[in-house]
Amino acid sequence: MDLIKKYFSDLSRIQYNKINNMNQLYKYWNVFVNLISRKTFINNSFYQNHVLLCLSIAKVLKFFHGSTIMDLGTGGGFPGIPLSIIFPNSKFLLVDSIMKKIKIVEKIVTHLNLNNVYPICIRAEKLNMKFDFVVNRGITNINMINNWIKNKFRIKSNHKIQNGSLYLKGGDVTHEIKNFPNAIIYNLHQYFDEPFFKEKKIIWIPNIL
Repeated sequence: MDLIKKYFSDLSRIQYNKINNMNQLYKYWNVFVNLISRKTFINNSFYQNHVLLCLSIAKVLKFFHGSTIMDLGTGGGFPGIPLSIIFPNSKFLLVDSIMKKIKIVEKIVTHLNLNNVYPICIRAEKLNMKFDFVVNRGITNINMINNWIKNKFRIKSNHKIQNGSLYLKGGDVTHEIKNFPNAIIYNLHQYFDEPFFKEKKIIWIPNIL
């Protein structure tokens, strides 16, 4: 929790309390459904490896009031849940095709009283909605995801960067983004001191009309 205060010192007491409560909630529900690695609670890395990593998106982009974001392949609710706490005026649709995970995410959302979060069990390509941004923290290839989210972006953008997708990735992504000449990489070591972030990055791919 100290890491969150170190890099996000301007959050409200309510926001800090919600983030603080996340650890025990995930520790409890992870026993029933494997939402995140069980080693997380052994090596005390929950806030670094999951919460702060997801909040790194906020270092690149501040979601405007009224914006709508899809967390594609949300799994245990990352990055959508941490982002929804610091952007309470944005709407987050947490999408996953595995019902048992969505059911647990619904319980976590209720416990945290997140009124701007909507978990749903559906395949992304079947959604009939438009979004400002799609966020993803996962191992699925970007090329594959891009096929799922075509034509799902709002045309008008009020943000400092063009509407599009934001991917949390690690390691070498050269091959993965070779088909996206407009992609921009944000290396997270420029925002965070911890060695964990040395090879972590955010890839922004704008929605090119």
